[in-house]
Amino acid sequence: MEGTTPLHNGATVPVHEVAMVPVADFRRVVAEAVRAGAEIVSFFAAPAGRAGGVRLMALLSEPRTATIGAVSSLVGDSWQSLTPDCAAAHLFEREIFEQFGIRPQGHPWLKPVRFPPGSGQPSIGDAPFFTVEGEEVHEVAVGPVHAGVIEPGHFRFQCHGEQVLHLEISLGYQHRGAEALLEAGPDARSLSVAETLAGDTTVGHATAYCEILEALGGTVVPPRALALRAIALELERAANHVGDLGALAGDVGFLPTASWCGRVRGDILNATALICGNRLGRGIVKPGGVGYDLDEGMQVSLEQRVAQSARDSAGAIDLLWKTPSVLARFEGTGTLERTTALSIGMTGPAARACGIERDVRQDHPSGLWRFAQIPASTWKTGDVFARAYVRGLEVQRSLAFVREQIASLPEGVVRVPVRPPARGSMAVTLVEGWRGAICHAAITDRQGRLQRYKVVDPSFRNWFGLALAMRDGQISDFPLCNKSFNLSYCGHDL
Repeated sequence: MEGTTPLHNGATVPVHEVAMVPVADFRRVVAEAVRAGAEIVSFFAAPAGRAGGVRLMALLSEPRTATIGAVSSLVGDSWQSLTPDCAAAHLFEREIFEQFGIRPQGHPWLKPVRFPPGSGQPSIGDAPFFTVEGEEVHEVAVGPVHAGVIEPGHFRFQCHGEQVLHLEISLGYQHRGAEALLEAGPDARSLSVAETLAGDTTVGHATAYCEILEALGGTVVPPRALALRAIALELERAANHVGDLGALAGDVGFLPTASWCGRVRGDILNATALICGNRLGRGIVKPGGVGYDLDEGMQVSLEQRVAQSARDSAGAIDLLWKTPSVLARFEGTGTLERTTALSIGMTGPAARACGIERDVRQDHPSGLWRFAQIPASTWKTGDVFARAYVRGLEVQRSLAFVREQIASLPEGVVRVPVRPPARGSMAVTLVEGWRGAICHAAITDRQGRLQRYKVVDPSFRNWFGLALAMRDGQISDFPLCNKSFNLSYCGHDL
């Protein structure tokens, strides 16, 4: 990409070598790259150090060359917003304004993203909501406290009868300052923070964090550890997809798949517990490798469990596609057009369900994905059915992949020491989590400490997609549509 510094996934570069351009050129480079097919995987600001002011940093994925283009610019109190030319930048620019107080002039909706206390911005609930005026238009407010045992988030519907004209999603209730906790590290708590960035994506975020430290230290992870990481990541993907397919079945009252998938999800989580002693996968991924190995007996047991889960999930999920009453509710509900999904920068299964073939495991392979692949699972209709169908494909392929890796685990050690991070450097890692692309970026200071740590969970990029999928739909379809995305509140709030 013209005007950027090309990086590979898991690469490190001295900060001073990252392309630095005037802000007008920065806007042009990013907008032109996106129009040419690149996607914004991260866009953030960092203190500019001795130069003073703030440094904008954009990281652009270019799948055709398997590179990540990095471009930066120094700004003062404001810059001309990129959002009118590139909708995918809208939430990133709101976040930068919230964190650093520099204003993207011309941004259409500078409402806070996470409402951090002491930022000078309105507190949660006090900020204005977008409103639609007109005869018989009414407003429905849902949350932040919900009927189920779920995280808090507020949904404001503008409706005409049952028809949803606009949905605004206001989050921030789970904001913990996680990025700030990672800065000044690495220290004893850093890995625990990374594992809990989004609790159902423990392995995904832990892998991205550890790959950052390994990149900054030039550490080569042993092949056996890479295979065990990949096994854990695919078990995490399969467990979440199976659980969500069961929940989707429950939302339309189809109890056979709902009850069966709930049990299979537990079986897959128990397979993860066989490796590390807990069902969330905590402690599996460690800097330099993994924290647990498999002996011969555990390999046999794990393979048997995964094979059984593959058979059980295939039967339960197949019932969905053979049941007309289920298809009648799934098809045509919550439809999102491919062009819309591309324009707002969606990622993961929700994007692939719109026919967008983007998958970090193929586009930017790292770890075991340099030597093994899973086909990208896609569909084209962009509705609840498509999002469910893509998940079903991923369950099948992930569990088959896990069985293959168990049968061919390399010999050798599972962990090596990690060298200290390079000074004055930047590293970027991408991991295909079960919701989509996870991006971690870190900048070190002159002492090799983490001066700036930026996390982009896939939910950050996909919540707006849920809002757009509800437009012109029925408000009664919201639970079903919401579950088909099943986005993370805390992964967004950080």
